[in-house]
Amino acid sequence: MTGGVGGRLSRILAWPAAGAAAGGIVGSQWGEPLSTALGAGLIALWLWALVDALRAAQTWRWLAAWPDRPSPVLGSDWADAVYRVERLLRRQQSRIEAEQDRLQQFLCAFEVAPVGLVLLDEQDCIQWCNAAAQDHLGVDASRDGGQRLANLVRAPVVVAALAGSGAHEPIALPRPDGQGSLQVLLGVRGAGQRLVMSLDVTAREQAEAMRRDFVANVSHEIRTPLTVLSGFIESMHRLPMTVEERERVLGLMGQQARRLQALVTDLLALSRLEGSPRPAVDQWFELDPLLQRVRADAEHSSGGRHRLSFTGPAGLHLAGNEAELHSALDNLIVNALRYTPEGGSVDLRWTLRDDGSFQAEVLDTGIGIAREHLPRLTERFYRVDSSRSRDSGGTGLGLAIVKHVVQRHGGDLDIRSEPGVGSRFTLVLPALRARQSAARDPVPARL
Repeated sequence: MTGGVGGRLSRILAWPAAGAAAGGIVGSQWGEPLSTALGAGLIALWLWALVDALRAAQTWRWLAAWPDRPSPVLGSDWADAVYRVERLLRRQQSRIEAEQDRLQQFLCAFEVAPVGLVLLDEQDCIQWCNAAAQDHLGVDASRDGGQRLANLVRAPVVVAALAGSGAHEPIALPRPDGQGSLQVLLGVRGAGQRLVMSLDVTAREQAEAMRRDFVANVSHEIRTPLTVLSGFIESMHRLPMTVEERERVLGLMGQQARRLQALVTDLLALSRLEGSPRPAVDQWFELDPLLQRVRADAEHSSGGRHRLSFTGPAGLHLAGNEAELHSALDNLIVNALRYTPEGGSVDLRWTLRDDGSFQAEVLDTGIGIAREHLPRLTERFYRVDSSRSRDSGGTGLGLAIVKHVVQRHGGDLDIRSEPGVGSRFTLVLPALRARQSAARDPVPARL
């Protein structure tokens, strides 16, 4: 562009010489006045062309430096041309900036996506990858950019898949840290690039394993009493029995039927807890009547074989589902009674802590639990001693129900135990779900 303006200027500067030569020729043929007029016209034309070339030069310099240099102030048609060009340039710049913003938004969305994304070039070198891909595959965008993916992820299945050109089925891989599983999918190569996607399937595999274990445990728990019932029914049909034998068999059948009923009840309770919304924080109820019902249930379950103690301040109110919290406390106490020998003690203590949260503790002097079992106690059907638990009538779901109730109310469940000493189960609800009634004094109460 600058060369074109320079050539134009050089041609314009040559016009005066051409004008003088033309004037001399005209003067020699038609006289001095005509030659003078022709020379003056050529000079005027030269001056106009010079000014026009200077304006063109200013325009070209402005275009070369746009948008850092302001548009020149020009007259005649150049001003209108500069205005139109600048408007077109600014419109084009706005479109480019809008596209860049849109691209940045896409990149930001891809950056926080849970799916790992890696863009490879023709040589399968990393051009770009998001944070999820870096976590999944153990690569670093700043360090490994431009490196071949096969040199960083050395799994043979990945290397073989990268060597192919077509689409592949999802590849199962362990995470680099060994703490889970991945699925990797290589897209079809197009325009010299390939997109690699990765997904962490650890939670899905754990959920699938839990589902399989749950089905297996439920099947086992139901099959055992059904087998006993079927055997007794067949015996009653085929064998002659005395009245005493028949009564004993019917008693055992009733025991197994009650076990089945308890199992179904707990399963329905768990299903209801998992499928219903969280309890509201503005539905308050008095704690004292609930504790009285819990005390009555505990006395019935104990049958006078244990020392029971219920202590804590009166006049407390809790926000949430009263039936669920009653079930949680009931399960904790029944569990304590089940594993506390006759003559032992079971205590329920409740209070408002300094931070306003509600705390209920169930302490027993039972057989205790070894430390390695504590993290798994709230799993469904988990038993420290399967035979003892079944003999005591437990379904293996009580503590799982307690955990779900506490979590639905935004609280925590802490379990501490020592074999031969006893156990302590602590249930804590947040401060927004507990308050002291203004109409009653917070004096200790023994139910």
